[in-house]
Amino acid sequence: METSDDTEVLVVGGGATGVGVARDLAMRGVDVTLTERGGLSAGTTGRSHGVLHSGARYAEADRAGAEECIAENETLREIAGVCVADTGGYFVSLSDDDEAYFERKLAAAREVGIDAEEVSVEAAREAVPGLTDDVTRAMRVPDGVVYPSRLVAATAADAREHGAEIRTHAPVEEIHTADGRVTGATVDGDRVDADAVVNATGAWAGECAALAGVDVAMRPTKGAMVGVDYEGLGPVLNRCRDPADGDIAVPHRGRAVLGTTSVVVDDPDEYDEESWEVERVVDECAEMVPAFADAEIRSTYWGVRPLYEPDETHRGAGSRSADDAATGDERGISREFALLDHDPDGVAGFYSIVGGKLTTHRVMAEATADRVCERLGVDADCRTADAPLVGADDAERVDGFVDEFDARSPADADVVGGEPGDGE
Repeated sequence: METSDDTEVLVVGGGATGVGVARDLAMRGVDVTLTERGGLSAGTTGRSHGVLHSGARYAEADRAGAEECIAENETLREIAGVCVADTGGYFVSLSDDDEAYFERKLAAAREVGIDAEEVSVEAAREAVPGLTDDVTRAMRVPDGVVYPSRLVAATAADAREHGAEIRTHAPVEEIHTADGRVTGATVDGDRVDADAVVNATGAWAGECAALAGVDVAMRPTKGAMVGVDYEGLGPVLNRCRDPADGDIAVPHRGRAVLGTTSVVVDDPDEYDEESWEVERVVDECAEMVPAFADAEIRSTYWGVRPLYEPDETHRGAGSRSADDAATGDERGISREFALLDHDPDGVAGFYSIVGGKLTTHRVMAEATADRVCERLGVDADCRTADAPLVGADDAERVDGFVDEFDARSPADADVVGGEPGDGE
């Protein structure tokens, strides 16, 4: 039998952006309920490569996006504690790579305030002992690692500390509208009345919006990640070339996560996990560290990027297959986010937040909360950049939140639940 609950704001989606919105609104005194159809971080967030981007990856192509990344990189280091690791990062050029590209990236990174420094090849080999002899130039940048399960669970726990309700395994079945505005939703059989609804479902934003009679065109792309046994990678390692398959390796406890591919899919729930993607990722990453080629594969997983189709069409990114998947079209610049207000679509109070990346989830949440608070008449500033997440310095406590919210995910399964301090 359907029961009725009231909340000011219903947030749909339990990835990093969704829990970030819930935390931000709750800290401003808004009554907020978050609902997720599975466990938290079950979607794209928990299936990412988990890089805390410095912005250097995007600096020469998207200045604004790079500035956003470095600002949020520094913020997360301050507030997220054991949810991130300060590994540092390197970009390396090999003999076949374009030297002019290296120069452009270095200059652009410095221009936007990223602490990027060219270092000797010998210094890079000291930081990454297994580097190929084919390295010609190297750049040090302040990249890091995010443990997505921890980040999402700690953010959700912090939102709850400020009064938010967090509901897992509670799918949204209907979104209710009347007189040109949203009125709530049916969540796992219960009616939830709300003054505003935020669609933070990422790659599933189109499906969620359709429940409200709204069209949000997404272009999801799948990417393969490969976890291999490898001790001592140290920093995040990036290939200094136009973004392409197999150009990043991320250090974890006793292994490296290699990524990734980019192939357009029709359905973020149904796609093939193809062996050619795994082989390509390993082969390409082995050009940077030859030992990756013979390392034992411990895990493979795929994530689906929440790309907003109008942005991708504007960029000229095309459909890609196994034959053309190395061109890097969908990854060439920063994944800017879009906040869609559906008032012009006849559903006032309904918002979709799409695009973006894990590193910038907090500022995406801030922009969303600003808009929602404006509608609700709430006069309160964002405080999420200044307050540490609850339990942020206690790995055992945060991993307890991961279990409580069923937030375990493949992106950091080798770290979460280990001995306190593992992976830090």
